Amino acid sequence: LTIVEGIGPKTAVALEDAGINSIYKLAAVSDEELRGILRDAGLRGDPTTWPKQAQMAVAGDLDGLQAYQEKLVGGREA
Repeated sequence: LTIVEGIGPKTAVALEDAGINSIYKLAAVSDEELRGILRDAGLRGDPTTWPKQAQMAVAGDLDGLQAYQEKLVGGREA
């Protein structure tokens, strides 16, 4: 999960505890659901781009993912 810009170790644990334990599951969840998971875990963050990043990784578009991440600031679109 930490391949996604904006997800660090603590956030990855919170996501895994909520059942999102793979990049495939992350790609299928809404940013609104992710906000709830973060809120319940007492964490902050903006998960708006996380599903899109995960979808790119699932599709095998690692070059596209890297290019997209270079435009992000802390996992958010600048």
